Amino acid sequence: MSEIPAKATESEDPSDGARAKAAGELAAGVGRDAGRDAGHVDVTDGDGDGEGEGRGRERRGENGGRSGNTGTNGNTGTNGNPGADGNPGADGNAGIDRNPGRDDHTHRDEPAARTPFGHDGLGGLGALGGEAQPGDAMWQSSPPGSIYDYIKAASFSIGPDGLVDQWSLRAEQIFGIPAGRAVGMDPIDAFIDPDLREHGQRKMAEILDGREWTGVVPFRMPDTDDGRRGEEGLAEVYVMPTRTQEGEKAAVCIVVDVRTLRSIETDLAASQAIFGQSPFGFLLIDPDLRVRRANHRFASLFGGTPDDHRGKGVHDYLPRSEAERVSAILRRVLQTGDSITDMHVTGFVPDSEERRHWSINLYRVHSGSGRPIGIAWLGTDITARREAAREAAAARRNLALLNDAGARIGNSLDLETTARELLDVVVPGFCDLATVDLYQGLLVGDEAPHGLADGSAELRRVAFASAVSDAPFAAGGTPVAVGAVHHYPFNSQCADALRTARPQYIPGEEGGAVQSTLAVPMVAHDTVVGLAQFSRTKGSEPFGDRDRDLAVELAARAAVCIDNARLYRREHERALILQRSLLPPGDPVASGLDIACRYLPGSVSTGRPSEVGGDWFDVIELPGHRTALVVGDVMGRGLRAAVAMGELRTAVRTLALLDLEPAEVLSALDEIARGLGTPGGVQQATRAARRPREADLSEVYLATCVYAVYDSVTRRCTFANAGHLPPVLVEPGEAALMLDVPPGMPLGVGGEPFEEVEVDLPEGALLALYTDGLVESRDHPLDEGLQAFVGALTDPSRPLEDVCDHVLNTLDTHHGEDDIALLMARVQGLPVDSVGDWTLPREPRSVGRAREHARTQLLAWGLEQLVDTTELLVSELVTNALRYGEGEIRLRLLLDRTLVCEVWDAGLVQPRRRRARDTDEGGRGLQLVGLLSAAWGSRRTPRGKTVWFELPLPDGETTLTDPAEALLSLF
Repeated sequence: MSEIPAKATESEDPSDGARAKAAGELAAGVGRDAGRDAGHVDVTDGDGDGEGEGRGRERRGENGGRSGNTGTNGNTGTNGNPGADGNPGADGNAGIDRNPGRDDHTHRDEPAARTPFGHDGLGGLGALGGEAQPGDAMWQSSPPGSIYDYIKAASFSIGPDGLVDQWSLRAEQIFGIPAGRAVGMDPIDAFIDPDLREHGQRKMAEILDGREWTGVVPFRMPDTDDGRRGEEGLAEVYVMPTRTQEGEKAAVCIVVDVRTLRSIETDLAASQAIFGQSPFGFLLIDPDLRVRRANHRFASLFGGTPDDHRGKGVHDYLPRSEAERVSAILRRVLQTGDSITDMHVTGFVPDSEERRHWSINLYRVHSGSGRPIGIAWLGTDITARREAAREAAAARRNLALLNDAGARIGNSLDLETTARELLDVVVPGFCDLATVDLYQGLLVGDEAPHGLADGSAELRRVAFASAVSDAPFAAGGTPVAVGAVHHYPFNSQCADALRTARPQYIPGEEGGAVQSTLAVPMVAHDTVVGLAQFSRTKGSEPFGDRDRDLAVELAARAAVCIDNARLYRREHERALILQRSLLPPGDPVASGLDIACRYLPGSVSTGRPSEVGGDWFDVIELPGHRTALVVGDVMGRGLRAAVAMGELRTAVRTLALLDLEPAEVLSALDEIARGLGTPGGVQQATRAARRPREADLSEVYLATCVYAVYDSVTRRCTFANAGHLPPVLVEPGEAALMLDVPPGMPLGVGGEPFEEVEVDLPEGALLALYTDGLVESRDHPLDEGLQAFVGALTDPSRPLEDVCDHVLNTLDTHHGEDDIALLMARVQGLPVDSVGDWTLPREPRSVGRAREHARTQLLAWGLEQLVDTTELLVSELVTNALRYGEGEIRLRLLLDRTLVCEVWDAGLVQPRRRRARDTDEGGRGLQLVGLLSAAWGSRRTPRGKTVWFELPLPDGETTLTDPAEALLSLF
C-alpha cells in the first residue's frame, strides 16, 4: 500500500479523478515514512460490541503488563539506526517512542501497556492497571450524539504475516465482507488493483518493519460469488505498527470512507450557504423549543445579531395567544414528525406597530442515527402578499357587487322597487344597514325638486334594509320609518352631502351600534334625486377609500334607474290621464240596455316595463232609442297610442251621429287611421295607397275595433268587426258562445271591405265586448284565455256589476302587461205598449190623422203636458213628408227615458234647415222643430229616410217651451 500525505488529500474529492491521482502516487512510490517506537498493542474496534476486545485481553498479563514485555526492540529513528536489544525496563513497562521521525528515542514509563483502540476512529483508552473488566473499553453514544453517527469509520489489524487477523463490525459495513471471510485475507491482494499490488506489498513490508503511515488509498471490493466485479472506493487509512505477544511486528489500521467525509463536507458547505444566505428567516429550534441557531435574515427583522437570539422562545416574538398556538404546533411536530406547510402567523416586529404576517414551514430535524434533535423553522414575510391578496379579493368582491347591481337594479320602472333593489344588493355584502331617501317633490311628480340649494328639502324614506335589526335607524338623529317624510338640518352632514353632491363620512356615536356611515347623494344627469346611507356596525371593517368609490358608483347606478322610473311614471300618468279623459265619464246609460264596464290600465307594479295602451270603449246613444257599442285597441303603447286612440274615438262618435251603418263606420275609420300616419292626412293616405307604401313603420297606426248597433225596439244588433276579438253572447239558460262575426282587416290597413252580421238578442241576454289584455298575457296564450273567459260567464242573471267583478277575479288580470277594457250589456228591450206605430197614406188628411194618433197615444201614456208640442211637431214633419218625400208615410212614437217621434218615407232627399227671411211665408217648419224639441235629425234607411225629434219627459223640474212663444220668436 502506498502512502499519500494527509495534508495533500484534505480537499480531495472522492471521484474517479481523485482515485486516479491516489493510484498514480502509489505507483510512483511517493510517500513518507513515519518511524515510531512501538510496543505490541492489541486493538479493538470500539464499536460497543466488544468484538476483538477479548482477543486483546487474552494477551494481557496478570498485573496489566504484557506477558512478554519488550523494550524498544527494533525501534528506529528517522535515520534507521537500531535501538536497544529489547530488554524491559525496571518496572517491566515497555518503552515507547512518542515522537516518530526523530533521530533519538526516549523511554517513557507508563503504568501499563497503552492500547490505542477507539470508538470507530474516535480512539479510546484501555484499562489502566489491574485486570480489565468486560465492557471497560466500550464507548457509547449519548445525546446530543456523536460525529460517528455521520461518518463511516472502521478498524482492523494485520498480523506479522501481512494477513488480516482482526475485522470489526464497522469494517464489515464499509467493505461488505463478514469477519469470517476477511480474517486471513491479504488486504493487498483483496482490495488493491493488480497493477498496484507490487507497490502495495512493498509498502506493507515497510509498515510491518515498524513504520507508521497515513494516506488515501483507492480500493476495490472483492468480486462477488456470482462473478460480478466488486465496487470501487476511496479510503483514508491510518496505520499504526504494533507487536504481538510473541514480539512479532504487526499493524492496526483505522479506515475512514472518504466519500462519506466529502459528502459531509459538501452538505455542511451547502447547509452554511442555505442557512446564512437564505432570503427567508431560518431558525433551528431545540427540543426545549428554544432557538439554537438563527440566520442573518431573521436577525435583520427582529434586531441584533444571530447569536443574540439563542435561547429565546416564540413568546419573545409573538403575542401571547399566537405564541401559545405556535408552541402547541411545535410540540406536535416534535412528537409526531409531521411537517407543517404554509402556517400563517401574525405578530409585530420591534419598533413598529404594523401588524405583520408570516408563512411558516416546520419540519423535524434528525441526527445521523435518526434521533430527533429539533425543529427547522423557515419563515417568509407575506404581509405584502396578504395585502395584495386582500386588495385583489376586495377588487373582485367589488366587481362582483357591481355586476350584481347591474343585473338586479333597474329591472322595474317603479321608484320604490328600484330603491329596494339597491338595498338588496348592498346588504349584507357591502354594509350592515342601509336606507334610501328620495325627494318628496320627485315622488309627487314635480318637474324639479325644491330646496336643492341647501339640501334641506323634504324627503321620503322609501326603503330600509338591515342585516342586524329590523328597526329603522338614523346616523346621528331620530329614527325615520319607511314611508315617513322628513328633512335633514341645514348643518348636518347629510344635508351637506345633498347640497354639494359629494359623499360624507359620518362616524358612529359613542355607545351606539353603528361604527360609521357613508352618506352618498344619488345623482342622475347632474341632478340630486335623493340620499343613500350605508352603515357598518361595530366590529366590522371600517369604510375605506375603495368602499367610498364603490358606494358612489352603486348610488349613481340606482339614481339613474330611479330617475328613469320617475320620468316613466310621469309619462305614464300623463298618458293615463289623457286616456281616461277620452273614455266615457261615469256609468254609460243606454235605452233598452243595462250597461257595466271596466277599464284597467297597464301597471308598473309588477316590475315589468309597462306603458299606457290604446284600449278604449264607448257607448253612443243613437236616434230611435238605438245604441252603438264600441270597443277598440290601438296597437302600440305610450302617448302616441293614447293620442291615436283619442282621435279614433272622436271619429267614431262623429260617424255614429251620422247614423251610418256599422260597416260604413269602420270603412271611414280605416281611412282616418291611415291618415294618422301620413303627413297629408286622409287624402294623402288615399293617394299613397295607390303606390307602394314606404312610410316609416313607427308612423303606421293600426287598430282593431268592433262596432255594434242595438235597436231596443226590434232587439236586433248589427255587428261589424275590424280585426278584433269576437263578441261573446250569453242567452238565458244557454252556455256562453262567441259570435261568428267576420273579423276583417285591422283599421289602418285598407283595401278590404267590412261585413255586417245581424243577431236577434232575446230579452235578458248578455253581450260582452273586450280587448285582448283580458284574455292574453305572456303566461297564458290567447286560446286558453278565450276559453277561460267564456267559462267565467256562467250566470248571466246576476247583477251586471257582479258579473264584471267575477270575470276579472277569475281571469289573470293582474299581469299588468296590457290595458284591459270590458264592456258588458244586458238586453232590456222596449215593451210593446211603449211603442206606437202607424202607417199613413200619402194624402193631406194624413196630417190630421197623425196629430190624432199622437194625442191619443200620449194621453194613454199620461203625457198630457206634451200633447200640444207633439201635435205641432208631428204636423210639421208629416207635412214635409207629404210635400218633399215619396211613398207612404210611417209615424212611430217611442217612450223610454225620452219621447221620440219618427216620420218615415221613401224619399232619399234629406231635409235641410234654413233661415227664412222676414218676407217668406214658409220655410220655418224645421226651425220650429229645433226650437221646441230637445234634439232632432234625419237618417237614411234602406228604403228612404227617417226624420225624428226628441222631447224630454216632464219630471216637475224641466220647463217645456210654450209653442205659441216659439212661433212668435220666429217672426
